[in-house]
Amino acid sequence: MSLTYAEVGATRTGDVPDGYTGLRLRRRVGDATCFEEAGAFVMSLGMQRGAGLRVPDTVVAPGADVTMRLGPGRLHLAVPTRVVYVIDEPRRTGFAYGTLDGHPESGEELFLVERDDLATYAEVRAFSRPGRWFTRLAGPLARYAQAAFARRYLAVLERALDDA
Repeated sequence: MSLTYAEVGATRTGDVPDGYTGLRLRRRVGDATCFEEAGAFVMSLGMQRGAGLRVPDTVVAPGADVTMRLGPGRLHLAVPTRVVYVIDEPRRTGFAYGTLDGHPESGEELFLVERDDLATYAEVRAFSRPGRWFTRLAGPLARYAQAAFARRYLAVLERALDDA
């Protein structure tokens, strides 16, 4: 399978490539001491699992293919992705995946945690356009669903840190 878009890595800058819709949500998820735990949660695909996706056990590394599933049993929707880069810095941890053939969207999504001296923040940044006939048909509803999932990812991380 191949990536469905040419602008690989564009979520690093936050610039939205021409022809795509952008998304950026950022939230304070705790004080600076929870950074390591938040990073480990993100890198284990905890945000995706907590948001209701079925995720295989996998190591998040550049080039790793991860096919998640949304929905029950045989009625699920396959969501094939590839990790396109990883961030592993003293104050920033995260990864971005790009869409593969068969994904409902075409584009890239970044899951990032970073800290300053006082707090830890989580961010979901994406650019996308419809990748399948049904997402083209859904129009604005598909954009709404993507934004709802991004809010859910952040809430999942915040709850996981609160529970710890």
